[in-house]
Amino acid sequence: MNIIQEFKAFAMRGNVVDLAIGVIIGAAFGNIVNSLVKDVIMPPIGKLIGNLDFSNLYIPLSEKITQEQATFNAAHPGLHLPLAEAQKLGPVFAWGDFVTVTLNFIIVAFCIFLLVKGMNKLIRHEEAAAPPTPTEQLLAEIRDLLKNRS
Repeated sequence: MNIIQEFKAFAMRGNVVDLAIGVIIGAAFGNIVNSLVKDVIMPPIGKLIGNLDFSNLYIPLSEKITQEQATFNAAHPGLHLPLAEAQKLGPVFAWGDFVTVTLNFIIVAFCIFLLVKGMNKLIRHEEAAAPPTPTEQLLAEIRDLLKNRS
């Protein structure tokens, strides 16, 4: 078997195709979750905390960024450097973005948990509802005959 035939056999196996579909759907689902967290969940949380934009929360690690510029001040919003501007001046510890990404992960993990839980429940339901196969019926009859012998 030449290398092209081997690759074709490998690429056309069910597991590889299923994996590719899963990766594509997973990427699309990731975009949905990112939008959910960024556009739907974080704005109300930021509003409750005092109009904070989590994506711009950071701790400066460079002396080029003064603490006054890095600290969000609702009374003087011009003093706060956006994260992108602060990163141009030097390194920053962008903890607000980390909070957003962590929340994304928790939501994705919970959705996957619910999906797997639902699929397991569906599989158990199908297994319970399926009639026994002829082999299972025969084994049950043998079991019952052996019970009655004793």
